[in-house]
Amino acid sequence: MAVSDHVNLEQFMDGVKRRNPGESEFHQAVYEVASNVYEYIADKEIYHEAQILRRIAEPDRVVSFRVCWADDNENIRVQRGWRVQNNNSIGPYKGGLRFHPSVNQSVLKFLAFEQTFKNSLTGLPMGGGKGGSNFNPKGKSNNEVMRFCQSFMTELYRHVGEDTDVPAGDIGVGAREIGYLFGQYKRITNRFVGVLTGKGLEFGGSRIRTEATGYGTVYFMESMLNRRKASVDGMTCLVSGSGNVAQHAVEKINQLGGKAITLSDSGGTIHDPDGIDAEKLAFVKELKNKKRGRLTEYADEYGCEHLEGRPWGITADLAFPCATQNEISTAEAKALIKNGIRGVSEGANMPTEQDGIHAFTKAKILFAPSKAANAGGVAVSGLEMSQNSARITWKEAELQTLLKDIMTGIHDSCVEYGAEAGSDYVDYVKGANIAAFIKVADAMLAFGVV
Repeated sequence: MAVSDHVNLEQFMDGVKRRNPGESEFHQAVYEVASNVYEYIADKEIYHEAQILRRIAEPDRVVSFRVCWADDNENIRVQRGWRVQNNNSIGPYKGGLRFHPSVNQSVLKFLAFEQTFKNSLTGLPMGGGKGGSNFNPKGKSNNEVMRFCQSFMTELYRHVGEDTDVPAGDIGVGAREIGYLFGQYKRITNRFVGVLTGKGLEFGGSRIRTEATGYGTVYFMESMLNRRKASVDGMTCLVSGSGNVAQHAVEKINQLGGKAITLSDSGGTIHDPDGIDAEKLAFVKELKNKKRGRLTEYADEYGCEHLEGRPWGITADLAFPCATQNEISTAEAKALIKNGIRGVSEGANMPTEQDGIHAFTKAKILFAPSKAANAGGVAVSGLEMSQNSARITWKEAELQTLLKDIMTGIHDSCVEYGAEAGSDYVDYVKGANIAAFIKVADAMLAFGVV
């Protein structure tokens, strides 16, 4: 096949949309990668002959199943569960489980596709997968959550394993849920193996796993700034969300001398110009992790503004979107640029709309895409897998060093493939996509047509 005979990007995406109708989130994720990779492989015939990109954009399998459980009033409830196993060319499938009403097949396929590239960037032997359910743990009793998790794992257990597919937590799946899921897996199989990560320290979990995604997102920003002889120290920072990733992003910003001035939840945004220091962050952790309260209580406690919507209209130096996908619209991206934002590091998965990403890269601000910037969580999950396999536990200081080294390595890979000739600008989106693609694609070539 001559180079001129290749389908172009538009034709490729038309095929993706035709084969995956109505799955807009999945289309967006594939386009975000393909728009960079197509240019890179234009003259590399081997990738075209083997149809590598099309094969990566077709999950190895999508498992869908019914989950029945009884609530505390003895009503029978029926949810749907999924596990999307996207690609295992460089290791067992690895990716979280998400319990949230918004979960559907498109969202999980996008997350599994994105996870394939994110895991590749870590340098650890992990493939890409994702799963979850449209079950909403909010407002449910512990017993209801336990019964749901046990029913969910009763089906999921046959599709996962320590050398096959290793799920972790995600939105709606924290330490409580992982404990119930692992307990049921152990009960069914009579095996104590590293089939889940994010476990409690008492039964094989890893230190700093909770902190890793938020910490890693800030470490990546620090690497971008260091390359320009700057740092987080002294910078004002916008952080969205108020869950695990956002909390630990604020914690690391504080440790590096920055000042986080916002957090958000579904009820709006708090704007605290004095900064969310360690004492205030402890209040947020108690509020969100134990009381499951609203940020309006923070505004009342500390006398700051509580605003409707998201924080992207506020002027600051750096932005860390840590809530959910597509939380920065194109208009909000342009507002951030207009207000002089210097850098954006994505803590959530695909939190910026595609045209918003284009606006950031066109303005040549420092922009770290989620597959690179939030890979710290899965990196430490990979380290937990290693600890489980070897029956060892590393100390926190060792893990902190490994996490920082991994994030620095991801940054350097992005620079290698994203640096513009004759300029100090790095297109981190392009760099991340190409660096991740090469590793997965070359492994697939080695295996032949499978």
